[in-house]
Amino acid sequence: MPRVLITGCAGFLGSHLCDLFLSRGYEVIGMDNLLTGTVDNIAHIRHPGFTFIKHDVTEYIYVQGPLDYILHFASPASPADYIQYPIQTLKVGSLGTHKALGLAREKHATFLLASTSEVYGDPLVHPQSESYFGNVDPVCVRGVYDEAKRFAEALTMAYHRHHGLSTRVARIFNTYGPRMRLNDGRVVPTFVRQALSGEDLTIYGDGNQTRSFCYVSDLVEGIFRLLMSTEDMPVNLGNPEEMTVSEFARVIIEFTSSSTRIVYRPLPENDPKVRRPDISKAKRVLDWEPRVSLQEGLKLSLPYFREQLGLRDSAQARSRDPGATR
Repeated sequence: MPRVLITGCAGFLGSHLCDLFLSRGYEVIGMDNLLTGTVDNIAHIRHPGFTFIKHDVTEYIYVQGPLDYILHFASPASPADYIQYPIQTLKVGSLGTHKALGLAREKHATFLLASTSEVYGDPLVHPQSESYFGNVDPVCVRGVYDEAKRFAEALTMAYHRHHGLSTRVARIFNTYGPRMRLNDGRVVPTFVRQALSGEDLTIYGDGNQTRSFCYVSDLVEGIFRLLMSTEDMPVNLGNPEEMTVSEFARVIIEFTSSSTRIVYRPLPENDPKVRRPDISKAKRVLDWEPRVSLQEGLKLSLPYFREQLGLRDSAQARSRDPGATR
């Protein structure tokens, strides 16, 4: 049975990766210091092939026995988190990546880095392809995350070239789905929480900035295919279907049948105006592209968000009511 280490396993993406690898017959070792992750995301796992280790990967990492793959997903990953934890974000991108790469070298394991579309900063090229170097301000507030990931990419490629380590780099664009924290500041959980709670939907800026949203099952499938490939240079993984934030707000209001209003606030410093991945390389190299539509993804996500808010899901309520009309 192949063994895989997933750092950041109790986070949104890390927990879904644990599920995927276990379902495909891998032994999974999950590691997390629970700074922004939560054991609630992995509490459902009762698989005998899963082991959880609470550990900060910026410190020396010890794992007994062989490892075939290491996926480095440990990091604060939302603006609210990396603004609250700027030093930890920089440390996990630098020291944490260094420790994880050192372990991969010791174990002769293939290493996959979870990078981000944020390496492109506030892009001047649209859509963003892997050949674009980005437009990043290293001293702005959100620069701690951008530069941490850019350094992590550089360090990963240095290990690949200097030590001959088998490496992969995934540049992940906006992803959503169950297990996102409602208060993490990202647009999907924020809008859904506000709509379900009857609060005003808050748009920062004029709402014409764009995003593209990839459902989590599509994203983790892309991660798996990249890991199993021989592609050692960065690959964009995301959904190229782009919409404005205002359009997305209206989708959420309609989808949740909310009567809430949309209000506008000043745009934060260096917030990206556009975000859309060019996934030509992923299509060509991995035979991968997203398959879950936004409507399907929201339908799959809404019960989780309602549960987190303590709201009864209407579909579940009807199924539990013996007098309900079928």
